[in-house]
Amino acid sequence: MAQVAHIRLISGVQSPEAYRLRDFLQRSVVSYDWVELRNDEDCQRQAGYPTLATAPLPLVVMPDGTRLEAPSVKDLADRLGWVTEPRFKEYDVSIYGAGPAGLSAAVYAASEGLRAVLIERHAVGGQAGSSSLIENYMGFPQGISGAELAERGRQQAVRFGIEILQMREGVKATFRDGRIFVDLADGSKLTARANICATGVEWRRLRLPNEDQFLGRGLYYGAGMSEAPFCRDEHVFIVGGANSAGQAAMHLAEYAGRVTMLVRAPNLKGTMSRYLSDRILSHHRIDVRLSTEVAELAGKGVLDRIALHDHRANQTNWTPASHLFVCIGGLPNTDWAKDTPIVRDPSGFLVTGADLLVNGRPPIGWPLKRAPFHLETSVPGAFAVGDVRSGSVKRLATAVGEGGMAISFVHHHLATTP
Repeated sequence: MAQVAHIRLISGVQSPEAYRLRDFLQRSVVSYDWVELRNDEDCQRQAGYPTLATAPLPLVVMPDGTRLEAPSVKDLADRLGWVTEPRFKEYDVSIYGAGPAGLSAAVYAASEGLRAVLIERHAVGGQAGSSSLIENYMGFPQGISGAELAERGRQQAVRFGIEILQMREGVKATFRDGRIFVDLADGSKLTARANICATGVEWRRLRLPNEDQFLGRGLYYGAGMSEAPFCRDEHVFIVGGANSAGQAAMHLAEYAGRVTMLVRAPNLKGTMSRYLSDRILSHHRIDVRLSTEVAELAGKGVLDRIALHDHRANQTNWTPASHLFVCIGGLPNTDWAKDTPIVRDPSGFLVTGADLLVNGRPPIGWPLKRAPFHLETSVPGAFAVGDVRSGSVKRLATAVGEGGMAISFVHHHLATTP
């Protein structure tokens, strides 16, 4: 995955498909020009198609002039040369998820001579890659964007020889003979002597009836890095009261005329870092509405208003809204484990280490004399790190630390397993 020269992305107004491409490029730290077509004249001049209604949009124009008509994110990644085949039949360790925890594990695995592969189903960086500015990570006193930090981690892992399989996703895992055999969504298979699950979490949905109708058409999940420039001078809304929502508010306030945070809790103290909440509460463009949540969405084709329920007043009122960003935590991506011996907690997070012990004994089916290592799941050699792990501290530094620590346990496991 080498750096790519400037590309052009051309599409109509409020296109969900174009938003997915923009978001992918932004998180992958690929520079691009965005061209928005508003009428047939724009379409003829900028894209060379006679009418906007019949044009195969979005259109991606590569640096060499190649045109990709209505590509998927995978099509674009493939054209960029990021979709590759596994180089080996078996690996020492396979790492699933290229967020901070997975990237950290990849750096340590590759630098310590393990035959390692990193599998990522979307953009490198995971959920942290969508953060506009991370200010409390040691070593970056001026802060750093999540995408830039992830790109540095990727480059470091590649320098040590990590193999990255992007736009790949494991859908089924089988553990036998001291190996993990994974069926990938594209039909290919992957085998490793140990594995690390760093698949993180997916943004929690609002669970409103017409939610899918507005995705990419005014409703967005995450910090809206690629969407922020389109919010200039507008009034935008953010759902959530944790650090991710606070970072999104600070970033969007650089463009929007007004930012309103909708927080279900009665205050920010229990969910957001003090330095961030202080900035938000004193920012002249940011309002915080506590004990408030979105009750309904409405609009003709695109989002144009939302209904807000104030729990303190027990009242629901409609307000105009063309941009709504949702940052309300996440659910673990662990469906692949449901038919395996891996233990999950009631919320679906992977249980590891001492939390597996019952009356001081390993779980039923544990085949070894030793107890599970810290970060090890109920299957020997299968580890979980970062947000996907039950009881984990949801902080960037902790995820990075767990990724490196897991590789130490992988070494111990490999040394005692044929």
